[in-house]
Amino acid sequence: MRLAGNLKTPTFIEERMLAAQGYRQVAGIDEAGRGPLAGPVVAAAVILPPDFDAPWLKLVRDSKQLSPSLRQVLFQHIYGAALSVGVGRVDARVIDILGIARATRLAMKLAVEQLQPPAESLLIDYLSLPEVKLPQKGIVKGDCLCFSIACASIIAKVTRDRIMVELDRAYPGYRLAAHKGYGTRGHLDCLRQLGPSPIHRCSFRPVRDMIDK
Repeated sequence: MRLAGNLKTPTFIEERMLAAQGYRQVAGIDEAGRGPLAGPVVAAAVILPPDFDAPWLKLVRDSKQLSPSLRQVLFQHIYGAALSVGVGRVDARVIDILGIARATRLAMKLAVEQLQPPAESLLIDYLSLPEVKLPQKGIVKGDCLCFSIACASIIAKVTRDRIMVELDRAYPGYRLAAHKGYGTRGHLDCLRQLGPSPIHRCSFRPVRDMIDK
């Protein structure tokens, strides 16, 4: 089965390979919000039951391939079915201190630490986590190829979008609920008019350039 545009659906191949080695609690991990100019980076870790099946599984994709309404539906399904879900959040000030790469790994580490029951092995979209002493595998385009990573991408994306809607109420005028902190033309116009807020990433261009001026 393929998506329009010849994009493959995620599979349980990686999880089943690990199950054959004795790992039953395998967490898929992904993040949302590496690129925006404002708001946190959010990571999620998801452990699904072994040999899990449900009618909605065929709808799961990398969150970027899904509509907001379908992401919301799948978010509820994943939370209801998962053995464990963990979420980690790292805010803009820490991103400015650590840099986005370290901040992303920290968010993932925090997500793994939230898992109950804990993970025995990790499948991670693209990255590795030397800070976490568990067997792990980083998979390029893992959110497109690996089912538990795709589920984690949905949890992370929906969670972050909800955070940005809350921040829109706290920092009105930037239209955060609309663009979720990404560097859209509308967001840049708001930045030029209002200047950076406390939740903007001051180490990111063009926010840094505005501060320097």
